[in-house]
Amino acid sequence: MKLTRIEPLADNEITFTFDGKVISAASGDTIAAALLAAGVTATRHTPVNGSARAPFCMMGACYDCLVEIDGVAVQACMTEALPGLQVQRTTLSASIE
Repeated sequence: MKLTRIEPLADNEITFTFDGKVISAASGDTIAAALLAAGVTATRHTPVNGSARAPFCMMGACYDCLVEIDGVAVQACMTEALPGLQVQRTTLSASIE
């Protein structure tokens, strides 16, 4: 299933990277919203069995959307997408903020 934005990106477009891929976002988007709109369906893999996890609750309760920014694991649904951020899938070595 391909997700689309209700309103197209306008003059307030910003970009950041996710695993080296440039992602476009509207100013004010969360990282999770921008990733979902860009078609990214997995933001991390579980350490137990490696299954893919993606944003689920979109309100900070489940932690399934963890991503890593500068070695710190953050919830993508609670973190604003900012120009130039370099976001990666979470690794086991990341500390949770």
